[in-house]
Amino acid sequence: MNCNSRMRVKDLPSSERPYEKFELFGPNALSDAELLAIIIRSGSKKERSIEIAQRILSIKKQGIRGINDLTLEDLQKISGIGRVKSIQIKAIAELSKRISKYNGVAKVKISSPSSIASIYMEEMRYLQQEHLKIVFLDTKNKIISDKFLTVGTVNASLINPREVFIQALRHNAVHVILLHNHPSGDPTPSREDISITERIIEAGEIVGIKLLDHLIIGDGNYMSLKEQGIW
Repeated sequence: MNCNSRMRVKDLPSSERPYEKFELFGPNALSDAELLAIIIRSGSKKERSIEIAQRILSIKKQGIRGINDLTLEDLQKISGIGRVKSIQIKAIAELSKRISKYNGVAKVKISSPSSIASIYMEEMRYLQQEHLKIVFLDTKNKIISDKFLTVGTVNASLINPREVFIQALRHNAVHVILLHNHPSGDPTPSREDISITERIIEAGEIVGIKLLDHLIIGDGNYMSLKEQGIW
């Protein structure tokens, strides 16, 4: 093979080609690197797509979950990954989070803090800034919709309970749940977190829309302020 020609997946033995392996044995038979190589499609002059995939997975030393922390700029620093491929990789990562959330909403009845955490954990655990989200529920505690209210530091002085309940009324919600993430990965509530919760509880009693819980999402863990006895 000409040393200047592009190295391709099809240059590998048939048993090692991700496309053929996918067709013969299904997606579960492929490693994370092989699945990512299918997205990347072609390699560079020096590396096959699977080798590029392996390098991507090693950047954050977290394997496949590290893709969520990579920016487009991080990906484009890798030889063989340009603008289009970096966007494709991040799009796949975002789709996986949305599918995870959809499956959670479809299967889980909101009956406990763990049930709500299971739906939103993958969406919120990787966020690099604090995000405050409102989840709107009906009389049977089924999710109607959700909405990010603030991005950045979750500060009680910047959050207007009036806006929370305006959104709740627009969605015909009977109950609401607050969620926000701690980028540090530690879900321990701060004084601000408790202050926000107390303000929303008081406002909810006035308008007749109950705050069921306020969950803080960490990295794979969470804390429920309701379970902590805040109210």
